[in-house]
Amino acid sequence: MGNKKRIGILTSGGDCPGLNCIIRAVVSHATLTYDWEVLGIPYATQGLLERKAMKLSMHGMDLQGIDPLLSMGGTILGSINKGDTLASASELLASYEALELDALIVIGGDGSLGILHELASQGNWNIVGIPKTIDNDIALTERVIGFDTAVNTVVDALNRLTFTAASHDRVMIVEVMGRTSGHLALHSGIAGGADVILIPEIPYSIIDICKHLVELRVRWHRKFAIIVVAEGATIAANSSSSTTTESSHGRACSIGQYIADQIDSCSVKKMDMRVSILGHIQRGGIPSALDRLTATIFGKAAVDLVAKGKYGNMIGWKNGQVVAVPIEEVVAKSPLLVDPYGELVQVAKSTGIYVGNNAENN
Repeated sequence: MGNKKRIGILTSGGDCPGLNCIIRAVVSHATLTYDWEVLGIPYATQGLLERKAMKLSMHGMDLQGIDPLLSMGGTILGSINKGDTLASASELLASYEALELDALIVIGGDGSLGILHELASQGNWNIVGIPKTIDNDIALTERVIGFDTAVNTVVDALNRLTFTAASHDRVMIVEVMGRTSGHLALHSGIAGGADVILIPEIPYSIIDICKHLVELRVRWHRKFAIIVVAEGATIAANSSSSTTTESSHGRACSIGQYIADQIDSCSVKKMDMRVSILGHIQRGGIPSALDRLTATIFGKAAVDLVAKGKYGNMIGWKNGQVVAVPIEEVVAKSPLLVDPYGELVQVAKSTGIYVGNNAENN
């Protein structure tokens, strides 16, 4: 079916569940449908720089006839998200030629896609991008790989923490990832029954948080509460400390601990609080059914774009179907942030969740 090609595939940036599902789909479709050769590039641009590659086949990825990649988190190719890649641009450009690649499928977030797009432009590479991030902040696509599983992981944690919070009448503050966008906190907070959700896009008031917690106890007879805070949530304007996240002992601390200290400072009645930072557990685990399905769809679509010679595009999802979006347009856009006046924020408010003080609250 057409000329035999040699294509490469790599995973770049932070890992997330579903990456191996993409690799599986790309290898199976490329080899079974088109009879192409697929080379896995280990550790993204580092592997390119060192001109390392491994031949991938469906037989080679089986385990006694069992296909493990659908349920395997992380990436079998490894990944990196550090280093000045463009400083080694000349060596990287030569590596594409040295590996005799006809095309390269790159799986990454907006940062990785931007770097690889620039390299491709300089070296006349044929690339196709696939979006992945647990932050869900890549522009021009309604779905990305890894986000759904991360939401499920956080919700599972919230389910577990709710029981211990209720048992001890505690306020449980749960810090999740999201330096610039609050999609993960907002989605998981709503689905996990949070009472307060704090995200980078919406300012909040410590005083209003305290009032909300008191109201839960007085009006709804709830002696415990769950607060979900994105790591990039801004410092409250009416905080009792300086403009840095500083603990009551004067040491730098996480935003979760900062929120706990601020609540403790403004509360009339002291509350028993605990802080739980989920950290990299949010990046791990078995990919969800939706991430597996989306990864398989995206992997197949990426191979088809290579077959059609439609390079320089990222696979996306819009209005219930796969679309091809120019990577140049994706990286030119600002990251996709939570709309402070959007549907999910309104849903949170309508179900009694405090989500901050945007303009319409004032």
